[in-house]
Amino acid sequence: MNNNKIVMGFDYGTRKIGVAIGQLITRTATPTAIVSARDGIPNWAEIDKLVKTWEPAQFVVGLPLNMDGSESEMSRRALKFARRLTGRFNLPHHTIDERLSTREAREQSNSQTNSHQMIDDLAAKIILESWLNLQSPEP
Repeated sequence: MNNNKIVMGFDYGTRKIGVAIGQLITRTATPTAIVSARDGIPNWAEIDKLVKTWEPAQFVVGLPLNMDGSESEMSRRALKFARRLTGRFNLPHHTIDERLSTREAREQSNSQTNSHQMIDDLAAKIILESWLNLQSPEP
C-alpha cells in the first residue's frame, strides 16, 4: 500500500483496544479490529499484523481525560501505549481528547441497552475522524 495518507487510530483500553483505519484525503475512517489486551498490555502480534497489512504513516491514540480536562491514570496509560507504538514501528503518533467517544459509539450502534456489545473499534473510528477533521486541507 505504502500510502502516506493512511492513519491508524486507537481507542486504548486495559482489556480491549479498538482500531480504525482512516485516510487524510476523505477524512473518513472505518472500524477495523478489536485487539485484545491484558492489564493494558496489547497483543502486539495482532497490532504488528494490522500495521503490516495497512502500512499507516502515523497513529492517533484517543486520550481519555477526566471531564474537567485533567489527566487520569487511563490517559497516562494511553500515552505510554502511544509512545510504544512510535518506538516499535518508528512512526509518529498524535493524541486527541476522546471524552464521550464511547457514549457516541454506543449511540451510533444503537446498543445503549446492551453495553457489553463490542464497540471499541467504532469508538476508534470516532476518535480518528475527530482528529482527521482537525487537520489542514491538502494543498
